[in-house]
Amino acid sequence: MSEQTVSGREAGVVSGDYSERLYNEDLRPLKDEERGWTTYSLFATWMADVHSIGGYTFAAGLFFLGLTGWQVFLALMVGITAVYFLMNLISVAGQRQGIPYPVLARISFGVFGANLPALTRAVIATFWYGIQTWLASVAVLILLLEIFPGLDSLNQNSILGLSTLGWACFLLMWLVQLLVLRHGMDSIRTLVDWSGPAIYVAMFVLAAWIWYEAGSDMDFSLGSRDLSAGQTIFLFFTAVALVVSYFSTLMLNFCDFSRWAPSERMVRRGNFWGLPVNFMLFSAVVVVTTAGSIAVYGEAITDPVELVAEIPSTLAIVIGAVTFALATVGINIVANFVGPSYDFANAFPKYIDFRRGGLITALLAVMVMPWYIFNSPVAINYFLGGLGALLGPIFGVIVADYYLIKRGRIEVHALFREGSAGPYWYRRGWNPDALYAFAPASIIALIVALIPRFGDLAPFSWFVGAGIASVMYWAIARRHRTVVLDEDGPVRGRG
Repeated sequence: MSEQTVSGREAGVVSGDYSERLYNEDLRPLKDEERGWTTYSLFATWMADVHSIGGYTFAAGLFFLGLTGWQVFLALMVGITAVYFLMNLISVAGQRQGIPYPVLARISFGVFGANLPALTRAVIATFWYGIQTWLASVAVLILLLEIFPGLDSLNQNSILGLSTLGWACFLLMWLVQLLVLRHGMDSIRTLVDWSGPAIYVAMFVLAAWIWYEAGSDMDFSLGSRDLSAGQTIFLFFTAVALVVSYFSTLMLNFCDFSRWAPSERMVRRGNFWGLPVNFMLFSAVVVVTTAGSIAVYGEAITDPVELVAEIPSTLAIVIGAVTFALATVGINIVANFVGPSYDFANAFPKYIDFRRGGLITALLAVMVMPWYIFNSPVAINYFLGGLGALLGPIFGVIVADYYLIKRGRIEVHALFREGSAGPYWYRRGWNPDALYAFAPASIIALIVALIPRFGDLAPFSWFVGAGIASVMYWAIARRHRTVVLDEDGPVRGRG
């Protein structure tokens, strides 16, 4: 089979010939002068990710596992610290090489085998992109009806599961996100640079208002109940595991963002301020507002939009609606839009660039009609939950290969070349060692995540999959023929 190639010189990069099936301008390694993101850019990206309706509801829900408020808060801090260290592994690898997630996956899975982890991540993100867009549109719909009750007449019919007003709100949120994508990563950086701080202001104002309304009736015990020492310890680590699982998608593809930073130090600093520090402040606000809602309304309101709707000020409701809607747009673009845009481009780089990948993501997000998926426990738990369980094994293989087998020594330009002479060609572009580790780890992770008998262990499925895959890959790769790099270039040999 003859190899189709495009000249690296013609593409504007310093390299030899690249395969058209592996290369386009959006997937290539970035030059130093293109890396314009700062510590604040990465910090703001995390603010956009954390400060969302989904993030608020997730954090608030943990306070009703049965632990005391301070125990859950401690679990949140332990969990986000673990996320910080795990996030740095992929973030730093992407920054060093200047490449997005699907190209980074080529190192361990092979230049074509990388489509397996890339498209797995893309499918999950596409469905969640649609769901998050719909949830944001529901928030807009509810608040529009609060402000303009006359619109209720447009909310009484049903067209493929949504009312006329529902479709208008959904398509509005869908279009806003698509417009951001048109201008690439620079427009995304601009959005997150101000949307993250904006939601902080709204959250602090909301917390101050609810604190004022609650007064001395504030009770921070929340959903605590009498538990044995063993139950307390188990629920504590369950909360920790849930925090890690919540961020598991970005632990794979945050290199899509970190590659734009000029140094590892900047990546680590941005992640530090954006994860443990930012999440601590965010969690404290969630505690205050959730505890306050119990004192004021007699029940916990874990949806910030519902809480905003209770404020006796039309102006406050409008500002809250816009702020939370844009915050959800921010997390959706960061967590569920950028990733699949690169992933689909990786599958057919000759025909699909970043913008076309984003358009495919957006169109698929409408076609799957996410409101049906979200309202179906079977679809959420078994389909999306099952796919989510595969993220741990992917992470385990990539990290074990990059840090333990390759030891960070990568021939970047070989990631864009076909042929047996390339160190990442393996066997017809696929690395059997990665598959031998990924398959059994995925099966075990799926069993833990989906079989009701193991329900109590389901929150730990990411750790199970990542741990098994990393150990298996390390053992297999050490015994089998493994590609590493020394100072003179690629070397094949046994461990």
